Amino acid sequence: MLLENKNILITGLLTDQSIAFHVAKIAQEQGANVVLTSFGRTMSLTKRSASRLPKEVGIVELDVTSQEDLESLAERVQEHVPHLDGVLHSVGFAPESALGGNFLQTSWEDVSTAMHISTFSFKSLSIACKPLLGHGSSIVGLDFDATVAWPTYDWMGVAKAALESTSRYLARDLGPLGIRVNLVAAGPIRTMAAKSIPGFEEFENIWQERAPLGWDVSDPTAAAQACVVLFSDWLPATSGEMIHVDGGMHSQGA
Repeated sequence: MLLENKNILITGLLTDQSIAFHVAKIAQEQGANVVLTSFGRTMSLTKRSASRLPKEVGIVELDVTSQEDLESLAERVQEHVPHLDGVLHSVGFAPESALGGNFLQTSWEDVSTAMHISTFSFKSLSIACKPLLGHGSSIVGLDFDATVAWPTYDWMGVAKAALESTSRYLARDLGPLGIRVNLVAAGPIRTMAAKSIPGFEEFENIWQERAPLGWDVSDPTAAAQACVVLFSDWLPATSGEMIHVDGGMHSQGA
């Protein structure tokens, strides 16, 4: 099994339609011990979805914007597992005004919220987990390729572009410790987060028309499998990379 006896921390698991849920499920099937994070009003959703996983999991309270939560995270994770071999960053949010074609009018306050939760949290989470991560461990973030501008995605696209840059700097600074840092850039998946993006159906249409391998917006399995491979020992020299799992869409021009 790819992840036998590995300990994986997974953030952002809300529903069983999410990529995070499928990462947790496949990781358990591949032998991993999984711990989840959640907080506040989303905790009930996480608990309900966690009950559908093959094995019981521990759930740790974590608001990625709370310094108190971040500083105590490692200690609280150790209540469930002694160390970590992998961390999944599956966190993103932008206020309504930062999406849907409102790019020129969005306030700094809303942009800063999107950047804090969607981008800076990748660094914050990585550093909070660093005491538990050893040589050969892996941090994986979920991305939506931001090398181009997308309809309606607006400031979340900017936040994702910054996430991609952040991952490269984390790869640089954590690499000497033997910690790999990579992103999985998935095609559009019909998740709870996606439903909050005005005009999300435009992404569906683009992928259906142009992805050479085709693309199923209702199936997160391929993206989750890529995350699991990155957590495994099979890519020991891969870091600072963005792996596309999008049916080949990124390789095609207009």
